[in-house]
Amino acid sequence: MPRKRAAGFDNQREHIIEQAAALFARNGFAGTSMNGVAEACGLSKAALYHYVSDKVQLLMYICEGHIERLGALVDEVEQLNLAPEPRLRMMVQRFVEEYSDAQNEHRVLTEDVRFLAPQDQERIFAGERRVVEAMAQAMVGVRPELEAARMAKPLTMLLFGMINWMFMWLKPDGELTHERMASVVSDLLFGGIGAVDLMPEAKNKK
Repeated sequence: MPRKRAAGFDNQREHIIEQAAALFARNGFAGTSMNGVAEACGLSKAALYHYVSDKVQLLMYICEGHIERLGALVDEVEQLNLAPEPRLRMMVQRFVEEYSDAQNEHRVLTEDVRFLAPQDQERIFAGERRVVEAMAQAMVGVRPELEAARMAKPLTMLLFGMINWMFMWLKPDGELTHERMASVVSDLLFGGIGAVDLMPEAKNKK
């Protein structure tokens, strides 16, 4: 008979995954040991193995969890049944907001998914394709001719290029916030550089 999980098992494992993501993001997957993860979590190595089988499983949890959250985000926006432009703007806003709280997970997904087994990589890539396709369809909703011109995906990848690498330069305690940059990304997407609102604070004070 399988042993029942102790109360708080899932919470403890989530804490382990979060700490591992921070270590992988800082040191790389290859540069992080299970000893280091255990130490960061305040656990013995033996206790750590009660929650995860090995470092690769930790990596899988990080990547899969991040992709699942992005997929759920897409579903939430779709359920709002917004008009095309608000739908695309909301999609951009939600992605930027999600990345603001998942910078470690996003870096790990970007840089370390190659360490997973091929079949696990394919599961992650399938989730990524679903997210990209949802954004591409939001683009097509705004400008339907993109589909016939086969430009929806290229423009979507350019958009993700703006969003995905924001963590490299946007400081959490800096003058610019993720909320502010979500608006900038949408303005840039819809109108080019001339459409970016440079004085939003002044408008809010009126």
